[in-house]
Amino acid sequence: MSGSDGTAVQTRLLRFADRVEALIRLIGEWSAWLALLMVLTTFAIVVMRYVLDQGSIALQESVTYMQASLFMLGIAHALGRDAHVRVDILYEGWSRRARARLNLLGTLLLLMPVCVAIIWFGWFYVAESWRVQESSREAGGLPWVYLLKTLILIMPLLLLLQGLVIAVRNALFLLGVEAALPAPPGERDDDAGRVSSGDSGLV
Repeated sequence: MSGSDGTAVQTRLLRFADRVEALIRLIGEWSAWLALLMVLTTFAIVVMRYVLDQGSIALQESVTYMQASLFMLGIAHALGRDAHVRVDILYEGWSRRARARLNLLGTLLLLMPVCVAIIWFGWFYVAESWRVQESSREAGGLPWVYLLKTLILIMPLLLLLQGLVIAVRNALFLLGVEAALPAPPGERDDDAGRVSSGDSGLV
C-alpha cells in the first residue's frame, strides 16, 4: 500500500471514529437529562404520598425506567471520555504509548468479547419479552417492560461501537498517527520525548 493510500485509509478511519463518537456523545448527553427528571419525579412521588396521601405505581416504576436508561445509554459515553472507574493504580504513571497498548488489548480481549456475550445470551431473553409484550406485574404499573429489557442489547451495542473507536484510535496512535489520540493538556508522551531527545543527539 502506497503512502497516499495509507493516509487515505487513516483519514477514513478517523472520520468514522469521529462520527461514531459524535453519535454516542449525543446519546449520552441526552440521557443525562434523565437524572434531573428522576429527581423531579421522585419529589412528586414523595409529595403525593406524604402530602396528598396518594400513590402511583406507574410513577414509581418510571424512576426505575429512567435510572436504567441513564446508566445503560450513558455508559458508552462515559467510557469514551475515560470517566469510568479504573482499578489499575499503575496506569496513570505509564507513558501514553504504554497506555495505548493496554487500552487496545483490553478492548479487543475483554470489552468486545464481554459485549458480544451479553448480546448473545440476552437476545432470546429480550425476544421473549417482546413476543409476549411483557408488562408490569403490578396493577397500575407500566406496560413497557419489553422496552426496558431492550436496553440489555442496546447497552453492549453502544459499548461495542465505542470499543471499536478506542481500538481504532489506539492502533493508529501506535502506528505513529499522533492525531488519532491527542494528548491531554499539559501531558506529553514520554516515549515521544525520548525519541525527540535521541534525534537531537541528547541521548
